[in-house]
Amino acid sequence: MLDQLEQLAQKARAELAHLDKSDTLTAWNSKYIGRKGEIPQMLRRVGELPQAERPAFGQRANQLKRELEEAYEAKATVINAAELEANMAAGALDVTLPGRPVARGRLHPSTQTLRRIYQIWADMGFQVYRSRDVETDEMNFQFLNFPPHHPAREMQDTFYTTNPEVLLRTHTSPGQIRVMREYHPEPIRVILPGMCYRHEQITARSEIQFHQVEGLAVGRGIRFSDLKGTLINFTDRLYGKGRAVRFRASHFPFTEPSAEMDVQCFLCDGKGCRICKYAGWLEILGCGMVHPNVLRNGGYDPNEFSGFAFGMGPERITMLRHGIEDIRYFWGNDLRFLEQF
Repeated sequence: MLDQLEQLAQKARAELAHLDKSDTLTAWNSKYIGRKGEIPQMLRRVGELPQAERPAFGQRANQLKRELEEAYEAKATVINAAELEANMAAGALDVTLPGRPVARGRLHPSTQTLRRIYQIWADMGFQVYRSRDVETDEMNFQFLNFPPHHPAREMQDTFYTTNPEVLLRTHTSPGQIRVMREYHPEPIRVILPGMCYRHEQITARSEIQFHQVEGLAVGRGIRFSDLKGTLINFTDRLYGKGRAVRFRASHFPFTEPSAEMDVQCFLCDGKGCRICKYAGWLEILGCGMVHPNVLRNGGYDPNEFSGFAFGMGPERITMLRHGIEDIRYFWGNDLRFLEQF
């Protein structure tokens, strides 16, 4: 039986020497040294030998098995390396080529507009003042000169909490009262950016939440001409000099007199198109002189101080500037839209 074992080992070595593929090497392993291979099977027959021959046979059989296992490992290393090299050559892998481009995020179009607005007003000496999103009815309406039965106080226009005196702010104007009470009696030059919330039907032109940037200036001797000059300077910086603007009389409870500012349509240059509804003008913000009642509620004497305020929507400015027709795109998280900016 020992001679048979030697012959089997010699046969296994001869076959192993001619192998050059991993699948045939795996088959060789199963045939000779695997759990059901021929070498282990001969080891199991050691009981057929006379008692005196068993130790020598078992020792030699284990030795041959170890030698074949070592030869198998060495052969596997050679074959794997050769196959890897062949695969790389077949794939023509050029390690000097640049990798695939990494997908990069970008600023939301509203954020881009907001940052531009911040920079312009900072250059004009206005600082950013941030107010709270959750307000009281008193701050959101009463102190801003809204009459008790104004439609904006109704639940169909405002998000109220379980406490009827607490709500999500419908505009950033409550920040006017807070900043006046904080800075009184010093002059004020601030912008108040933030998110606003209104209980409206979601359409191409309206959303339940949107950004707003409010502006407030309070001091002695401030006139409506100061407001106009400041806003014209702002539009020159935002849209470029030479873009025609106009002011129209309007009404807001917290300003008197009040106005709306229009800019000449970017797409048709005032000739009239679908975007401007063939008017040639686009409304960009509301403004006016701070109402005396609002000044009093903020702690300033309207006989000594005056001021102006304005409010604009970054989403609307972005829509007008780029000809975007649906405000819902801003909240849709659609990369096809966002990657255009």
